[in-house]
Parts: sequence; C-alpha cells; structure tokens
Amino acid sequence: MKTVPFAYVCVVLCLLLAACGKSKEEAVDLPQIIERGELTVLTVSGSTSYFNYRGEPMGFQYELAQQFARSLGVKLNVKIVKDENALVDSLLAGKGDLIAYNLAVTNRRKDKLIYCGEENITHQVIVQRRGKNALTDVTQLVDRDVYVNPGVYRVRLANLNKELGGGIRLHVMPADSVSAEGLITQVAEGVIDYTVATNEVARINKTYYPNLDIRLKISFDQRSSWAVRKTSPRLAEAADKWHKENINSAEFRASAQRYFELNKHVSHGAILSVADGKISVYDDLFRKYAKQIGWDWRLLASLAYTESNFDPNVTSWAGAKGLMQLMPATSRAMGVPVGKENDPEESIRAGVKLIAALQQIFKKVDDPAEQVKFVLAAYNAGAGHVTDAIALARKYGRDPYVWEHNVAHYILLKSNEEFYQDPVCKNGYFRGTETYNFVREVLERTEVYKEKIRS
Repeated sequence: MKTVPFAYVCVVLCLLLAACGKSKEEAVDLPQIIERGELTVLTVSGSTSYFNYRGEPMGFQYELAQQFARSLGVKLNVKIVKDENALVDSLLAGKGDLIAYNLAVTNRRKDKLIYCGEENITHQVIVQRRGKNALTDVTQLVDRDVYVNPGVYRVRLANLNKELGGGIRLHVMPADSVSAEGLITQVAEGVIDYTVATNEVARINKTYYPNLDIRLKISFDQRSSWAVRKTSPRLAEAADKWHKENINSAEFRASAQRYFELNKHVSHGAILSVADGKISVYDDLFRKYAKQIGWDWRLLASLAYTESNFDPNVTSWAGAKGLMQLMPATSRAMGVPVGKENDPEESIRAGVKLIAALQQIFKKVDDPAEQVKFVLAAYNAGAGHVTDAIALARKYGRDPYVWEHNVAHYILLKSNEEFYQDPVCKNGYFRGTETYNFVREVLERTEVYKEKIRS
C-alpha cells in the first residue's frame, strides 16, 4: 500500500478547513445577523451613497441602511470599498452582508446575487440652464459645445454623436483640471452651456443650483438596487418587505428630501445695516470670543453670517444647528448642553472652541493669513477633507501650505473618483465647490465689514 506524504495530508486538510470556513461565512442569513446583533453593509463613497460631512457620516444610501438596520433591531456596521466590482467581490468573500448601493442589475451578476430593496432607474442627462432656450431633444445637441470629463460621460456623448451623424462639439476636460460637479457649477454660473451627469447626481446638484434644467435624457435606463448573496434569501426578503412598507414613511421621505429636494444654501439678507455701525445684534459676543483665538471679531461675524445669516434657530439640510451651524456630534464634543444648540452665546463659544482645535491641526501653516483659510475650509468641510487636499497637493507637487491654486485646487477635485480614491485620501468623496466658495465669501465679507465698521 502506497504511503501518502504527511505534508500532502496537511495541505489537503488546510484547504478543506478553509473551504468549510468560507461556506460557513457565505451561509450567513437573517437569523445569524439578528443573533450577532449587527448588519454589515458594503457601499461606495459618493454623493448619493456615503460621504463624510463635517466629521459625520452622511449619504442617502447610508441613511436607508441605518433605517433598515433599526427595523431589524441590530447595529449598523459600514464598510467602504472602491467601486462596484469591489462591492460584489467583497460581498461574495463574506466581508459584508448586504450591498447598500444602487448596484447595476446585470444577468451576469444575477447568477451570484439576489437583488433586493427598491429598484432604482438611472440614466444620463444633459445638464443645462432653465429657460426658453433649453434643449428638449437630443438632435438639438448638433452644433453645441458639451463639456465632460473622461469616462462614461465622454463615451456616451461620443456614441450619441455617431448616432446623430456627427456635429456635437465634444470637449473632454482633463480630470485634474475640473471635476464633473465643477462642470455643473460652470453651467449654473453661465460659464459653459452643457455638461452630462446621471439623473441622481443632477438632482442633487439642482438643490444647490435651482436654475438648472436636467430633463433631457441621453441614455437608456439602467436598473439598480441593493443586493445580497444567494445564500441570504431571508435577508433579501426582509429588505424587500422593509422597502415596500417604508418607502412612503416620514423617515424615508425625510432622507429623500434631504438629499434630492431641500435647497442646500442658506438664504442671506441684511439683518442690521452696517451703515449704523453694527453688523449684528451679536457683535459684543463676537468681540468677546474672537480674542480667544486671535481673530478679528469681524472675521468671526462674517463666518457666522455665511453659516446662518445670524439666525440662531436655523437648521441646515445636514442637521447643523445654531448661529455657528455646528453638527450634533461636534456640538456635544465642544460642550454645548443638550437643548442649548440654538443659544447664541453657547453656539459662538463652541464655534470658537472648534476654531481653536482647527488652528492646532493646521499649525504647520506658518502664515497667519493662510492659516485662516485652512481653518475656514475645515470648519465648513471637516478637517479630514482638508488634510486629504493637503496630501494631494504634496503628492502632485503643489505647495501644501498655500490655499489658493494649491490645496484649494484639490478640494475642488475631491468629487472626482481619480482623486478621492487616491491612496493618500482617507476621507473619500467630497463636494469641494461649496467649501471653496465659503472661504472666499467669508474673507470678502470680512473686508467689507472692516471698511465700514470700526474695530
């Protein structure tokens, strides 16, 4: 009888144990998830799925996943992966229980996955300004200039151009010059006339720029939804049931409104005339607390005006509250008592405490005027996105301690996958246009205040 080598037996046993372990992991379904008390979802960083805003997680798909986990009575654990392929690979490898992302429905994936939850329909649209001259048919794109980044939008425009027999003037902008959302901003501001986006991204951007027209479809519909492994049919059934029962609930509706309907800009109007020698009724508080951070009080007042229009009772689309618009977790961290978020002095005191912390984070920015820009950007965006932009500036040969044309350049590009998925970035997708404009507006208004109001 032939003797089997001991080493060979060990290898076979290891492979069998690994296979058994993998099978056990893949067999996880709803009962096991409820027993362990945690649902692990996989998603991708992006404007409609998951992003970090002022230090707090946000995103439409993230909020729906939170609501679904609560309906199961379990905690939510979120894992961020690079792209759609990584979502599927990670799910099949047992690294998560459910894909909480609008995953494209394909026949190839149906062999391995169960699609579940609400079916979403996506397509590409022309983003243009509203008005009587807005295009209503794709044939009207002939002899028009359309600006896009490289990638799927360029491919669709090129194919459409062939279908129309040519004539579309397609301008492909380098990904390191302007983001896709930057192009949408340029449309809204009248710099260019046309660009392309998915209908979801276009809807979100319309909440920033109500003058946009996003009705002209240029591609076929693509179905998408959440997904689980084939071995998790009960989890899929629970997701289907939850979506069907809750799609019209107040909580579900509030999340949809937050991302796709609510105006993202604070309406600004004069509270007091600077001609009377006052900026606001809170001037004494600004004077008192600005000294703690070495700021001119008019700079602090300008920040508050830009954030809240000096309205202590305002709540932003993201949930920031009070005169200084602090997010809930930040308010707690800065010592604001529960229920005091709208108290003007508590808000200013906490806002100044946050600014002091940001000054420490950016203390390597030696120039005081430059440091103010970094602090303002971090106050608006969260420090993580600014440190990401610093890392990108350093990597690509720009000055990491100068804001304009250097770090600001990469804040503006952090909504482009090429940059927010760069290994030096730790905080994912971010819409940098608003932060860039915030810094500029605060500083410009400060100069106006300085001209009209004595210190």
